[in-house]
Amino acid sequence: MTTAAPTRPRSLDWRLRFAALSLIWGFSFLLIKVGTDGYAPFQVTFGRLLFGTLVLAAAMAVKRERLPRGARIWGHLAMAALLLNALPFSLFAYAELTIPSTLAGICNATSPLWGMALSVVALSEDRPTRVRVAGLGIGFLGVLTVLGAWQGFHGLDARGTAMALLASLSYPIGWIYVRRTLAGSGHSHLSMTGAQLLLATLQLAVITPLFTSTPTHFAAMPLLAIAALGTLGTGLALLVQYGLVAEVGPTTAQMVTYFIPVIATAAGVAILGEPLSWSTPVGAAIVLAGAALTQAKRTPRADSATGTPNPVGRTVRPSEPADRARRTSPVTDEAIPSPVAAPASTPVD
Repeated sequence: MTTAAPTRPRSLDWRLRFAALSLIWGFSFLLIKVGTDGYAPFQVTFGRLLFGTLVLAAAMAVKRERLPRGARIWGHLAMAALLLNALPFSLFAYAELTIPSTLAGICNATSPLWGMALSVVALSEDRPTRVRVAGLGIGFLGVLTVLGAWQGFHGLDARGTAMALLASLSYPIGWIYVRRTLAGSGHSHLSMTGAQLLLATLQLAVITPLFTSTPTHFAAMPLLAIAALGTLGTGLALLVQYGLVAEVGPTTAQMVTYFIPVIATAAGVAILGEPLSWSTPVGAAIVLAGAALTQAKRTPRADSATGTPNPVGRTVRPSEPADRARRTSPVTDEAIPSPVAAPASTPVD
């Protein structure tokens, strides 16, 4: 008598998880705005990282994952934590003191543009094509449209906008750093990301008391926004993102990037009552079109040794592990945003 093999429980359809991830990251900018209504930007960032770290710590405990070992890995993770978490999260929080959450969400969408520009300089194997260069130009034309360049940037807070753009620039710098230093480390994405968020939390734990004073009272709504931002927008979102990458691949998973500014704009206008001029959605559409073009892949070349197609468009030597080739493919960030917090291309914020 034969017994049927146990069936694995069915996971939620990837399309629903994709939609949930888009909503979570799209609403992150609204939550940042609400959080800064009651707490200083560094406090918002610290709370966000703390709650996100707790979520990943719980996931690691359930899966019995351990933190990575080795001083070299932890040193590189500390830099990744600064570039991919502590710095951009803090910049967005400070930016939203003076700019609407809608503009912050659109600035976040420029990360693929910065990533493409930087990869030309920093990554020798990632040569641009005419289509990608055109996408870069179109994308930055969209940024100028959002900012109302033809009006002399009238009514625009230059400092807050610059902070938001610098935050979006920090992500691809961090991705390139991770790709050069931590790709192929042999540790799981969950382990690496958990360690990265832990280090970012410790960085903010040191910085926050130096630049802020302890709150005299704890405003309930901003505190709830920070808790949601950390548990959902940082912790849970990363778990969902990695699940999507594993199931449908990085190309499909990173498409979430193009929904974030749309949702951020809708949330800011509908819930916070932020103003919306015609140039914002038009410029955002141009930015997204340019960002999509910068992600256009080359035609896969044949492997020089085996004649097999290489999906990342570069030669994979026989001695190079397949996992390394897969994990170091350009996402941008987010082939695989290891060990990104964002994002996402993430980032995605």
